[in-house]
Amino acid sequence: MSLGSAKNNHPFAAVVLAGGSGTRFWPRSRRARAKQVLQLDGARTMIQQTVARLEDVMHDHEVWVITNELLFETIAGQLPDVLRERILREPESRNTAPACAMAAFLLEKSDPQTVFGVFPSDHTIGNVARFHMILRAGIKLAASGPKMVVLGVPPTRDETGYGYIELGAAVTPTTVGGEAIPVRRVRRFTEKPDQARAKAFLRSGNYVWNSGMFLWSAQTLCDAVREHLPEMAPLLEKIAAAWGTPEFEAVFNEVYPQCESISIDYAILEPRSAKGEVASDLYCLPADFAWNDLGSWAALHEFVAETRECANSNVIEAEHNVAIDSTGCYIFSPNKTVALVGVKDIVVVDTEDAMLITTRQASQDVGKVVKELKNVGRADLI
Repeated sequence: MSLGSAKNNHPFAAVVLAGGSGTRFWPRSRRARAKQVLQLDGARTMIQQTVARLEDVMHDHEVWVITNELLFETIAGQLPDVLRERILREPESRNTAPACAMAAFLLEKSDPQTVFGVFPSDHTIGNVARFHMILRAGIKLAASGPKMVVLGVPPTRDETGYGYIELGAAVTPTTVGGEAIPVRRVRRFTEKPDQARAKAFLRSGNYVWNSGMFLWSAQTLCDAVREHLPEMAPLLEKIAAAWGTPEFEAVFNEVYPQCESISIDYAILEPRSAKGEVASDLYCLPADFAWNDLGSWAALHEFVAETRECANSNVIEAEHNVAIDSTGCYIFSPNKTVALVGVKDIVVVDTEDAMLITTRQASQDVGKVVKELKNVGRADLI
């Protein structure tokens, strides 16, 4: 099974992570209709946009998707050109480390030198041409040795909801298409700082947001898993050994839940960075391509208001709308006429069976609604 791409000088595959539930986008997002399969900012769903952005650097058959049983059929239907057997259904969610590592062990079985990228399925990229340039530079760098490459977003505010990367020394740039792309070593990772630390990071000018996009060869990540997750490695090797056989699904379903539930940041990247920036082989490229993770209704409002012409910064998806003395609102009620009078910065999301009313400032807490609904036994609404 060849994973080489005619569009790159190096074998390359993409692993798209699509197992999240997107609770902060309730009530549009549900367990079987999560954020990544919704049309939030255009005609295509988030996961369709993610895969389409990769078309310039790879082929559809080089895409792997890791999701869950509830989303499998929807994703398979939305991505008809992705091989069905490469849309893997986690029997239990085990966070990003087992998902990324399983892909590495599957790819290592075919070609250990295959470089693969990890891409969340629910982000937006404003400058796709620049994204392709940085991605090609990252592939080239990851193929040049046992190197782990992270894409770091230049921060624009003292955000407390993202992880941060402290940058180390500059090294030789990676040249792609005649342009020298700057490369920095990674000094350390910091998960979601408090407000004071986030402000200090922003002032220092030496920190970037962790985009959640990584590049490495299959062998590089497998070796790191064997070093940092010695109990997980043999489990993933057992799953990889069954790939392509009639027993794969049974082995996968039995063995995968035995893996520790842990993020790739905590499991691999943070202990790796603790070795020191020279010994760790961690590198960072600038994700200067208008990245947004659309992590809340407020973030979606901000993104849409910046990319469309929205009177008074009101983003209104309705059959008809009237807005009087109202600013900064996000309204989703596609089958009704919506009238706004004298309101500011509110969020209203109206679906067939539920309605959310909040403010942009409080929209980060919408996930708490899902927890409360679960507590009171309303599984039908989550």
